[in-house]
Amino acid sequence: MRLQVPLADDILPALTFQDYLPRPGIEGVTLTVLGAHRAVNGSFMELFRMTGGVLDGSFPAFTVRQASLSVAAPHRINAFHLHPKVPQSELWCVIQGLMLVWLVDCRASSVSRGVRQPVLLSGEEPAVLRIPAGVAHGYKAGWGGATLLYLTDRQFDPSDPNEGRLPWNHFGAELWEDDRG
Repeated sequence: MRLQVPLADDILPALTFQDYLPRPGIEGVTLTVLGAHRAVNGSFMELFRMTGGVLDGSFPAFTVRQASLSVAAPHRINAFHLHPKVPQSELWCVIQGLMLVWLVDCRASSVSRGVRQPVLLSGEEPAVLRIPAGVAHGYKAGWGGATLLYLTDRQFDPSDPNEGRLPWNHFGAELWEDDRG
């Protein structure tokens, strides 16, 4: 690369440039931004519409079997898990705070097998993240912690949990490092 601004020799080896190109996504993962109806006295936002337990709109073929809430302490890393015994998909929405979510496609026959995808979820700009069965997922809460509302298409069974765990650093400890600019 040719630079038009001459720099000192000790700067050049450390110089990098941010990459803003879109990264490959994971098959079946979607992110749906939610819209709030704002007024001077507050706001109202629809999270999900359902008919007979089946979500309407942009979440086809998702039958809600359980709604859960998870509260994460500041900087908490909760990773990685997936649901291998019985297929389970999830819809995540951070309603307070900030969460860096990492997804890794672990499905043997997926066209996006092995792809690692980061997603930033925030209560300031709520969105719904769809995580298909076979995609490992984990998160790191932001400086103020986070509250996660999530829907699953399977119910949790404490007598036979369907949560396969992988070490937090299985896909690389660098995923969770703080961005130091």
